[in-house]
Amino acid sequence: YAMAVLETNASMGRIVAAPTAGSSGVLPAMLLACQDVHEFSDEQIVDALANAAGIGYLITRNATVSGAEGGCQAEVGAASAMAASAACELFGGTPRQCFAAASNAIAGLLGLVCDPVAGLVEVPCVNRNVMGAVNALSCAEMALSGVESAIPCDEVIDAMRAVVTGITDKIPISL
Repeated sequence: YAMAVLETNASMGRIVAAPTAGSSGVLPAMLLACQDVHEFSDEQIVDALANAAGIGYLITRNATVSGAEGGCQAEVGAASAMAASAACELFGGTPRQCFAAASNAIAGLLGLVCDPVAGLVEVPCVNRNVMGAVNALSCAEMALSGVESAIPCDEVIDAMRAVVTGITDKIPISL
């Protein structure tokens, strides 16, 4: 699913930037795969999308989702965090578990730079969208099994902003 969305984008087809065009395959890949395998209703998927939007809002407000500004850690990292939280909700997770899933998803992708191959951003994006979807499901599963994030989601988002901007004096002490 993730590859199909990026291929549609690369061929000038219509996609939904969730949160960006470069990371637009992560969230739908996770949602469609889960709906196919676990038969979640459309209403459950819509609720999960609302959850994902909330995580995306927090990241956009406090850091960035822009690949041009923050690299793949911002683009795919944000999408993976959104998908992790949404997956956690789909499988009955609590808000605390959803934030733990999102936090671990971002933390696992911090520092991931944008590295176009031969000037084509689509080349690494396709693989990274697949990786982001898998990361999201893994982080949701960890949170649902009781693995808490060592660092609160807000602080991981702050750390991503610090990595992007180079302003490290604002990194929370717990990091």
